Amino acid sequence: MGNSRSGALSKEILEELQLNTKFTEEELCTWYQTFLKECPSGRITRQEFESIYAKFFPDADPKAYAQHVFRSFDANSDGTLDFKEYVIALHMTTAGKPTQKLEWAFSLYDVDGNGAISKNEVLEIVMAIFKMINPEDVKHLPDDENTPEKRTEKVWTFFGKKDDDKLSEEEFIEGTLANKEILRLIQFEPQKVKERIKEKKQ
Repeated sequence: MGNSRSGALSKEILEELQLNTKFTEEELCTWYQTFLKECPSGRITRQEFESIYAKFFPDADPKAYAQHVFRSFDANSDGTLDFKEYVIALHMTTAGKPTQKLEWAFSLYDVDGNGAISKNEVLEIVMAIFKMINPEDVKHLPDDENTPEKRTEKVWTFFGKKDDDKLSEEEFIEGTLANKEILRLIQFEPQKVKERIKEKKQ
């Protein structure tokens, strides 16, 4: 990516992103300019990503969740996100097909990257999600999912797994597509994120 520092997006990357996402050339070029203003080096570090996330959640502690999200987006594991990784990530989490979103969710929950999810990995992500939920909102959660441990137990039971079982990507995607309750339990409310972003823009 020799020209990642220049003002123009390379034709190859532009074509690849248009092919792999639903974004237009105009959208991609506008985002690239914004991306370069925020990150003149053409790359976002984990710390920068965390601070962007923190702006959206001033009354929460999104650091742990942001770290996991960053890890799942850092396709080549070099500790930074380039523009291509950033856009693919944006597409996967907002405009992607349900199976694409779940492929991303699987990579989020597969903390050690070994291709399977354990109950402890589910707990780790759910704990990070709970740090993002306002304590007042936690009070209104049902009794069987108002702690990370209870919510993890509920998810694991839905998948019909024993404590030391593992969950494959196929099982994860099929199970979640078949059961809306699992989807609700494993995700941080994206609607709340969108509302925060709108508030910031006003």
